[in-house]
Amino acid sequence: MTLLRTRHRSAQPGQGSAGKIFSCVFFSFICYLTIGIPLAILPGYVNVQLGYDAVLAGLAISVQYVATVLSRPHAGRMTDVLGPKRTVLYGLFACAGSGVATFAAALSVATPVLALSSLIAGRLLLGVGESMVATGAIMWGIGRVGAGQTARVISWNGVSTYSALAIGAPLGVLLEQHGGLAATGLLVAVLALATVALAWRQPGVAIVAGARMPFRRLLRRVSPYGLGLALGGTGFGVIATFITLYFAHEHWSGAAMTLSLFGAGFIGVRLSCAGAINRFGGFRVAIVSFLVEAIGLALLWLAGGSALAFVGAALTGIGFSLVFPALAVEAVRGVPSQNRGTALGAYSVFVDFSLGMTGPLAGAIINGFGYRAMFLSSCGGVVFALLLSVWLSSRARGAIAA
Repeated sequence: MTLLRTRHRSAQPGQGSAGKIFSCVFFSFICYLTIGIPLAILPGYVNVQLGYDAVLAGLAISVQYVATVLSRPHAGRMTDVLGPKRTVLYGLFACAGSGVATFAAALSVATPVLALSSLIAGRLLLGVGESMVATGAIMWGIGRVGAGQTARVISWNGVSTYSALAIGAPLGVLLEQHGGLAATGLLVAVLALATVALAWRQPGVAIVAGARMPFRRLLRRVSPYGLGLALGGTGFGVIATFITLYFAHEHWSGAAMTLSLFGAGFIGVRLSCAGAINRFGGFRVAIVSFLVEAIGLALLWLAGGSALAFVGAALTGIGFSLVFPALAVEAVRGVPSQNRGTALGAYSVFVDFSLGMTGPLAGAIINGFGYRAMFLSSCGGVVFALLLSVWLSSRARGAIAA
């Protein structure tokens, strides 16, 4: 009876639940702020200050995503075995280490090899920190307010991450102009360590005992949902990576407005419509989301001017907004509580992989067929994700009926 009462209480947003969720996703905000601060300045620093080519400048950024993909499974297992709070603390320490490494790189500018090595070490630490904090913060929030609010926790966590990236990039440029790379590294380290003190004072959640499922089994279980997530993520990937070049190719102005409209649509829906997942179900929300995203990408493909491209970008942001939480709710449904952190980590790998692969694949399509073909290809992938969600929904209904 106690367990049933607990589940009933967690199904509805209880008093103070918003504060509990915010206190956990705040750690994701700080983590992604430490990611955003050096993001806009590192490629130029490697290329101009250290004298390396564009390939190594890109490597200094992309190596973080490699570390994130590889460490996601371990971060998920850590939340199940050690608890979300300890996982977040370890992740924040890794972010602080990234700041220290960046600061060391700034002091080593006279020795480019040493400076580049320090930067790459910092990016690797940041990738590991990202996977630990992001997964740990979500599971921490779910543990505090109940599994019934999983979609709400994931949605708020997404808002915190994208907001932090939007704030971090211009803040990093401003810091670099006044204090150089050393100032950015120092701020990252101080922010992360100060947040450790805050996280330490927050109440933890109980670690659920029970048998741990092998990661491969959980990966197979969530992979159909992860595939849909990965295909949906291509819309964000192509806009974030190539919209500026697309506008320049078409001789349009306002590329920055396109990114702002995408972000506004994404955050607006996350804040206002997260409850739709509990009300209508993850599959229905995912299907509608993919439909809206596909329409947005089709408009970018067909756009004859910047106005239609603005509408397409906004619709793409609106559509992609709830894809992650909607499919996540279905992916972890039925997974034993003691394995949900690992399952969420396995599911999150797919969006990391999608964002990492979209750039080179879209670049190859552009080289062969042009920018419009890139948006058409992404639209096709999103339509496939829609059909996949319809099939998964039908399969789930059949299993319930059986």
